[in-house]
Amino acid sequence: MSTKIQFKNVSRHFGEGADRFVALQNLDLDIEDGEFVTVVGPSGCGKSTAMNIAAGLLDTSSGEALVDGEEVNGPGPERGMIFQQYALFPWLSVRKNVEFGLKIQGLPKEERKKISDRYLELVGLTDFADALPKTLSGGMKQRCAIARAYAVNPKILLMDEPFGALDALTRVNMQDQLLDTWSRERRTIMFITHDVDEAVYMANRVIVMASRPGRLKEIIPVNLPYPRTEDIRLSPEFAEIRNRVWHAVYHQ
Repeated sequence: MSTKIQFKNVSRHFGEGADRFVALQNLDLDIEDGEFVTVVGPSGCGKSTAMNIAAGLLDTSSGEALVDGEEVNGPGPERGMIFQQYALFPWLSVRKNVEFGLKIQGLPKEERKKISDRYLELVGLTDFADALPKTLSGGMKQRCAIARAYAVNPKILLMDEPFGALDALTRVNMQDQLLDTWSRERRTIMFITHDVDEAVYMANRVIVMASRPGRLKEIIPVNLPYPRTEDIRLSPEFAEIRNRVWHAVYHQ
């Protein structure tokens, strides 16, 4: 596997003098092509700062962030962002939301429809293609946001607590839906969560951050087979990894 995302001694601070706040300090991290990594840690540990640097939404104060060996200088089409709040256009149908980036790219109508058909089917929204976002449940809105991100064919998905606003049952269903999509598409995914169970259930590796200042604390491999199932979630092996991650996050 080749390295997809690299953080090389990356630091980021905000403010100056007495107001200076170090959000991220000396982060060294490699994420491999096709890997699914989750990032956990207490509030203020630099999770979102690191992701926004990878997305090109924030500059580094020192060090460098690389994608495919090239320094990140602003957003790019090879990186798709998905946020906790779905960020759908409320006046556009589900299909038109999914096709939005394709339209910006100048793809003809027939090709846009072919691509949107594929991803609407992938996330189970074919029957809701003409619906407006206000008529959808939270889980359906997030599936639409995922389809929109996938449709523009990014190599990388950056997901900042995408299921944080969902109820517990919908959240579990969305985890399985995303893993199923990832298993077929094998995009590189960097996924921030506050939920330790979610972090372990989905990832190849769990990145544990520590706060004040935000920094890398530990990388915990998740040597559990895919596809992940309820049996795996309830297994002693899962519990052992979960307990290790829990301890790393909450005993700092």
